[in-house]
Amino acid sequence: MTKFTDLNLNPKVLKAIEEAGYETPTPIQAGAIPPALEGKDVLGIAQTGTGKTASFTLPMITMLARGRARARMPRSLVLCPTRELAAQVAENFDTYTKHLKLTKALLIGGVSFGEQDKLIDKGVDVLIATPGRLIDHFERGKLILSDVKIMVVDEADRMLDMGFIPDIERIFQMTPFTRQTLFFSATMAPEIERITNTFLSNPTRIEVARQATTGENIEQGVLMLTASRKDREATEKRNVLRALIDAEGDKCTNAIIFCNRKMDVDTVAKSLKKHGYDAAPIHGDLDQSQRTKTLEGFRNGDLRFLVASDVAARGLDVPSVSHVYNFDVPSHAEDYVHRIGRTGRAGRDGKAIMICVPRDEKNLADVERLVQREIPRLENPLGNKAPVKPANAAPQDAAKADKPETQDAAQDDAPKTEKPKRTRSRSRKKPEAAKVETETTVADAPASEVKAETQPEPNAATPDEKPQDDKQQQNRRGGRGNNRNDNRNQNNRNDNKVVGLGEHTPEFIGLSFAERRD
Repeated sequence: MTKFTDLNLNPKVLKAIEEAGYETPTPIQAGAIPPALEGKDVLGIAQTGTGKTASFTLPMITMLARGRARARMPRSLVLCPTRELAAQVAENFDTYTKHLKLTKALLIGGVSFGEQDKLIDKGVDVLIATPGRLIDHFERGKLILSDVKIMVVDEADRMLDMGFIPDIERIFQMTPFTRQTLFFSATMAPEIERITNTFLSNPTRIEVARQATTGENIEQGVLMLTASRKDREATEKRNVLRALIDAEGDKCTNAIIFCNRKMDVDTVAKSLKKHGYDAAPIHGDLDQSQRTKTLEGFRNGDLRFLVASDVAARGLDVPSVSHVYNFDVPSHAEDYVHRIGRTGRAGRDGKAIMICVPRDEKNLADVERLVQREIPRLENPLGNKAPVKPANAAPQDAAKADKPETQDAAQDDAPKTEKPKRTRSRSRKKPEAAKVETETTVADAPASEVKAETQPEPNAATPDEKPQDDKQQQNRRGGRGNNRNDNRNQNNRNDNKVVGLGEHTPEFIGLSFAERRD
């Protein structure tokens, strides 16, 4: 059996490994460390949780033990897709370099440029960074990559995703052509592998397990959930999630709950806290200080449930995670391998449970095709608790039974009350209301004004009035035309005159004053 002492590592590195409690390397470590020490390019593919980080940190430290860094010119570069993974790689370097005088700098977002610039100016042997922050420092003239001798791309399939390709190509152009390049990942799709061929020169391929395989020590299961109503699906999924957690009992010491969307991460975390579960969210939109605090609390055991997006699916090493819950089926099948790889690490047993609704069945089929196995189906711990109408229920009772849970749907089912129509002016009221107001005004006015404003009987025949059939037809068309015609008839019958404008006042002026007076 191969031991670390057989891998030609630096004696001080071997001492740090021994103090960390390791004696035997994992298959990916035993396969990748020797060619890396020889200066060859390496393409390493292995299951998540098998020690890929140490596969490149140990040979890097051994080779960097000779030489010295210069200001703003790091000697090695490690690219990581997320801040959390970059911070974890930095912790590994701290563990294995405790007996060596090697310096490092961590370039990630959420930290001030000033502190990072100070470290770079002093000179670092190892530079660990995310692509965006690395390019920012380079464009500001604070970083020179012409002295990079070893370059590592961790989680290569994610780094070489279509969104990262331009940044990765640009970073590779900043580094010398003679560099040594190491690629490590748990999955490596054929199209991504073709892209790596442009960055690696005759690499040594180390594949200790079939690509995209899951550990045999992880018990898997999926619950097929069909909601009673479409607008209740999210609520019922959260109910089922809590029931699945309760069903595990004391076996579930801690768990990571993965959601596809950031807004669902916040919603699920809030729901769990509301029902008395110790949970907190972590995703890319949170401040780096909050993300770090939440992750540290989960690692230390102060936090039981970590509700996360895929920012926590890659490379995070929390050895004692007992369960992984996939609240959503991942959109990319490869993410399933990384998600459930957060449990069952370092030879421990783990359990991964997933909730699948009808619209996610296609993604579930992709996952099963990738892992080349059918995931066992689980029974709903809540049973069939969909609301059922009694056979003899009255229509009103049936309507109450089907009342939706959401506030919007409840408002839609609420009885509609007819709102009064708005009127633009007081003259557009219905004829009956106008008549009542006129009579009130006449009763309250002085006797001299009553005589001038007394209206003729509605049925009195005047030359300006239309036949009764025409008036009924206008009533059917609407009240606006009737009001306007009635006002005009009133003006003609009253023969109102405007003082100061002469005997022959235009009709429209008299009409407007009549409306204002009424």
